[in-house]
Amino acid sequence: MSTASTQTGSSTTATLTREQLRTLLHDMLTQRAVDTRGFQLNRQGKIGIAMGSEGHEAVQAGTGLAFQRGRDLLYPYYRNTGLILACGFPLIDLFRSQLARAKDTTGGRSIINHVTARKLGIASISSIIAAQCTHAVGAAWSIKRSGAKDRVVFCQFGEGATSQGEWHEAMNFAAVHALPVVFLCENNKWAISTHISKQMRVPNIAAHAAGYAIHAITADGFDPIAVYAAVSEARERAASGAGPVLVESHCYRFLSHTTDDDDRTYRTRDEVAEQRSNDPVPRFEKYALEHRVVTPDELKVLKREIAETVNHATDSVEAEPYPDAASLHGNTYAGPDDPWI
Repeated sequence: MSTASTQTGSSTTATLTREQLRTLLHDMLTQRAVDTRGFQLNRQGKIGIAMGSEGHEAVQAGTGLAFQRGRDLLYPYYRNTGLILACGFPLIDLFRSQLARAKDTTGGRSIINHVTARKLGIASISSIIAAQCTHAVGAAWSIKRSGAKDRVVFCQFGEGATSQGEWHEAMNFAAVHALPVVFLCENNKWAISTHISKQMRVPNIAAHAAGYAIHAITADGFDPIAVYAAVSEARERAASGAGPVLVESHCYRFLSHTTDDDDRTYRTRDEVAEQRSNDPVPRFEKYALEHRVVTPDELKVLKREIAETVNHATDSVEAEPYPDAASLHGNTYAGPDDPWI
C-alpha cells in the first residue's frame, strides 16, 4: 500500500459537464437554505436545536456528486445536512426529522439531523463522536467478504473525531484488511470550542495516514470541483482493491457549533470575518456565472425555486401530526411496547 500524500489543487483538476456543475450549485444553495431555515425554526421555538453547516457546502456537494447511488454506502456525521440531501435523502423527510413528526423515518424519535435511509445506503448517524467510523469499517469489511465489486463506503467526520480512539481503530483495521472505505475529513479547524492546534501538533489530518500506510489526498474544501476530483480519485482507488483512502478537505465553520453554542466565547469576530472571504457559496456562484454554467437570470430563478421548495416542505411538515403518545415506549425493545412501570 502506498503511503504517498497527494494534493488536489484547483477547479482545473476535474472536467465536469454543465449539468454536473449545475448540480453542484443547486446542492450548495439548497444546503445553505435548509441550514438557514433550521436556525429560524429553532429561534421560533419549533425545534430544540439546529446544527449549521455554513462553510461546508462545497465539501458536501462535491462529495455527494462522487457518491454512486445504488452502490455506495454513506456513514455521515451530524453536520452532513447537505451531503445526505446530495445523496438522495428527501427534503421532506429531513424536515420531518427536524420537526419530529410521526412520518419521520425514525418515528420522530431521533435528535436533530440523525436520519436513516437504508434503501439509499445512508446509515444512521451516531451521537457518539467517531463511532460511525468503526461502523463504516464494519460495513466495508462485509462488502469485501461478500466479493461485491465497485462498492465503496463513505465515512464522514470532522477533525475533532480524529482525537477519538474509534477513529484510529477504524483506520488501522481498514488498512490491515485493505477495505473499500474512503475516510472523509471535513476539517473546519474547530471541534466545538477546541481549535485544531490544541488537539494535535500537526496542522493536517492527512499527516496521520502514513502511520497506517493509508493513501491520503487533501483538497480545497471551499472548491466543490476540487473536492469532487479528490473524492472521485479516492473512490476509484478504494474500489479497485488498493485499500482505504483518507481525504481531507479544508473548510471553515462560519456559525456556532449549534444554536446552543456561543462561538464568541472562544474565537474572535475578526477571525470569522477573515474566513468569510472564502465563503464557498458566493465563490461558486461567481464561478458558475463566469463560466456560463448559469446566466444571472437563471441563478435568480434557481434561488427562488429553492426558497419556494424549502418553504413548501416546511409548511407541509408543520401541518403533519406528531407521533401518537401511545407509541412513546415503542421501538426500544422487541415485543410488547408496554412501559416497565
